[in-house]
Amino acid sequence: MNNGRKLILGVLVALVSPALTAEISSDQIARLGADLTPLGGEKAGNADGTIPAWEGGITQSPAGYQPGRHYIDPFAGDPVMFTITAANMDRYADKLTEGHKALLKTYSDSYKMNVYQSRRTAAAPQHIYEATKRIAATARLTPDGNGVEGAVTGIPFPIPANGLEVIWNHLLRWRADYAERRIAQAAPSRGGDYTLVQFSDQFNLLYSHDGMTEERLNNLILYFKQEVLAPARLAGGILLVHETLNQNRENRQAWLYNPGQRRVRRAPHVAFDNPGTASDGMRTNDQFDMYNGSPERYDWTLVGKKEMYVPYNNYRLQDPSLKYSDILKPLHINQDYPRYELHRVWVVDATLKPGARHIYKRRTFYVDEDSWQILAVDQYDNRDQLWRVSEGFAMNYYDVPNLWTSLEVHTDLQAGRYLAIGLFNESTPYNFKATFTDADFTPAALRREGRR
Repeated sequence: MNNGRKLILGVLVALVSPALTAEISSDQIARLGADLTPLGGEKAGNADGTIPAWEGGITQSPAGYQPGRHYIDPFAGDPVMFTITAANMDRYADKLTEGHKALLKTYSDSYKMNVYQSRRTAAAPQHIYEATKRIAATARLTPDGNGVEGAVTGIPFPIPANGLEVIWNHLLRWRADYAERRIAQAAPSRGGDYTLVQFSDQFNLLYSHDGMTEERLNNLILYFKQEVLAPARLAGGILLVHETLNQNRENRQAWLYNPGQRRVRRAPHVAFDNPGTASDGMRTNDQFDMYNGSPERYDWTLVGKKEMYVPYNNYRLQDPSLKYSDILKPLHINQDYPRYELHRVWVVDATLKPGARHIYKRRTFYVDEDSWQILAVDQYDNRDQLWRVSEGFAMNYYDVPNLWTSLEVHTDLQAGRYLAIGLFNESTPYNFKATFTDADFTPAALRREGRR
């Protein structure tokens, strides 16, 4: 086993068939909020003190923050502790993802990782903590693993028994009740030229609503709507998605409004490895939000938990003083701005099932123990060569509170290009105070909005 897969727990957690997953015991459930965080992370720090204890995360906004404005960096004064480069990466190899090793080697003249003090800032509302403990005894995977039963609102598997449970924790993690954002996306050429694609996104994250029941949920996890605002040749296209909890009972439903035809059409191709919206082929649909949709095409192996340098507390990447051109550079984003910290992550390998089709034969996911947010992914092609490296630059949106990405970057090592999605609008960041109704996420609403 190579260094990238050494376990800090000292054991290899084997893949467990979903149908054979043992129910969680009352003794294990009692650990939530005791030696484990309310969402299942290890509350204690590590032995040498480089990872601190979790003490509740950030639950209050820092002085000077105005709701609806850009987020003040609570750690702006933190100095860089050290910088990982191609020249010294061997010293840190056991705590680097294979993707980060490849980026350091491929772009040895420019790629670096500035490492800062580790701060466990992840937090969620009390009702998420309570729901997680409440459903821990009832949540279960469907026999095929393509859905979850007996769970609503909370993290279904805070003490996971297999890789599929970890991935479902990411899919069902707390983000907000509602969210609205205006963001930009760019896929620079090797020379650094790019065209910004502007989006307006709306989320109704049904699963996590306080007081939600399985009956009211009616098998829906979330509604998502995305309108392209620019450039002019793409503007006016709108995507609508209804995501389901048991994906064998009912597949994801998606629709597209085409402004040229002024029609709404079903869009069953908005899934798996079909290209993401206006991404220039640089990401698949299931890479949005680091991973989304049905897990049915892969076998999922829980490798274990490991200490790794991962992107965390990346407030700098949404600093309003930065222009898009400050971040977007040839080959990879400007590495002066990302923040990396040492954290414990769950490592999950996904291997394409025999007979299944996907452009990624294998993927390795690195999932934050405190929030279940995927922080990094290594994607391999059909030759078993590392192809694309994804990074989720997470931060705590403390007015919610949640831990979500401030930017997602998908770097294609073979093409010498990357896609950056989630670049904050230079005046308007996320709005978590928005509210939407079911009627706002229907094909009829799509038609009305497209014909405005």
